[in-house]
Amino acid sequence: MNLVDLVYKNARTYPDKPAFVELRPASKLKKGVTWKEFNERTNRLANALAARGIKRGERVFLLGRNSLPWVEVFFGVTKLGAWITPLNFRFTKENVEYCGRVAEPAAFIFDEEFAPIVHEVQGSLSSIQERLCIGTSNSGFVTTDELIGSAPSTQPAPAPADEEECGLYFTSGTTGTPKPILLLHKNLFCTAVNEVTNLRLTQEDSLLMIPPLYHLAIGHMLGSMLAGAKTALLTEAVSPQYIFEAVQDEEIRVVFLLVPWALDILEGLDKATLKQDEYRLDHWRVVEMGAQPIPASLVERWKGYFPRMAFNNTFGLSESSGPGTINLGLGNERKIGAIGKPGLLWDARIVNEHDEDMPVGEVGEIILKGMGVMKEYYKNKELTAQALRNGWLHTGDLGRMDEEGFIYLVDRKKDLVISGGENIFPVEVEGVILKHPKVRDVSVIGTEDKRLGEAVTAVIEAVPGEILTEEEIKAFCEEHLPRYKRPRRIIFDSVPRSGTGKIEKPKLRAKYSKQRG
Repeated sequence: MNLVDLVYKNARTYPDKPAFVELRPASKLKKGVTWKEFNERTNRLANALAARGIKRGERVFLLGRNSLPWVEVFFGVTKLGAWITPLNFRFTKENVEYCGRVAEPAAFIFDEEFAPIVHEVQGSLSSIQERLCIGTSNSGFVTTDELIGSAPSTQPAPAPADEEECGLYFTSGTTGTPKPILLLHKNLFCTAVNEVTNLRLTQEDSLLMIPPLYHLAIGHMLGSMLAGAKTALLTEAVSPQYIFEAVQDEEIRVVFLLVPWALDILEGLDKATLKQDEYRLDHWRVVEMGAQPIPASLVERWKGYFPRMAFNNTFGLSESSGPGTINLGLGNERKIGAIGKPGLLWDARIVNEHDEDMPVGEVGEIILKGMGVMKEYYKNKELTAQALRNGWLHTGDLGRMDEEGFIYLVDRKKDLVISGGENIFPVEVEGVILKHPKVRDVSVIGTEDKRLGEAVTAVIEAVPGEILTEEEIKAFCEEHLPRYKRPRRIIFDSVPRSGTGKIEKPKLRAKYSKQRG
């Protein structure tokens, strides 16, 4: 079974139940579809694309912001058997051209706001046969709504097999050239299975989907679909008020939050600009966080406001088809700080440079094996061979395992700071600094130091309205960190994060360190 089969099954089993609802809280607009309607519309789009010459196995670029039509394109393309290739809407013209040279797409489907970039790359990407606008448009392009309105609703045949290629995902490019990750239908289905299992989802649940759909955070939505549950898409700028309104109005039971969104909510509650008792939130049963190490102090603050709400921490990467690869597990709050144990269809080990298992408590690389491991880095055998060795995916993440089998994420290999011969893991230092009540966000990097090689440098973003001094941070670190781990350089600046919530450390290194820039 795969995601295409899943849509057909839900249309038969829950034909009149809501599948998706798109929320635009600023304008109070809302639209939704049932499972029967969603199945018919995606069938029509698949048939229309086939009629326009898009073939099985060809690549289709998808560039747009979260919306119901975006989801329809995603499943229309996969029903056809083509490879969906979602692009980061923050990509530059150069990024899109690079992805186009690798993927050689047959079609480009995009939001109207991105029509200028499509025009710009038109001359350099000769493989593109079709350019279609998502939803409706006034720009003269044929639209997906027009295609859906005129095509037959019969099920496209033949249905894709589990072992067939499904999606070509390009990493964000924040650490260099975007890497092309080729996934199979079974890879994405693995993510759906793990989300259902990890969060104990049922058809009665409902998910608020906030992260950008172009990223493999889409796995949260796939889990909701596997359960036959409703997914609400929050399609405008995220704010604490919008999140609480959506949870209340749509009776949302499961929400995935990136750290910045959780911090915004907590700050609003702390300052009473957001009042918990003004919203009906009693049906909200699970908050899930991920995409970076989650500070224990943040979870403790959250549980102070929501003591009965379950918490889950999820870990995954694009090469493992997104979230759920490792998760804390509901009811394991006593292990806050850990990323958890391998999911249902996964295995994980902590190894040294020779792939030998490390003793309990020792730091090594996290490697993974499971149904969600990518097929390859597309058209890059050398990079694939580096990542996939002896049947295991080498993540580049450093971790340790305790005596109960819970894994703790220590840091990325490339983020390790070596100062005076000592290995210092930025995540540990960041976790301590985040406990300071005036610190909103922090990133620790290594900057050039003639004597030590690298100096531990903390880039700190203060809580809005608070005055925070270097002396306060130094005194706090003296109390909580051994001398060699304390920041020798403190910089007050904003902490840049990607659309998926990850700290963009390469930008900070480029800005503040000649050595690591």
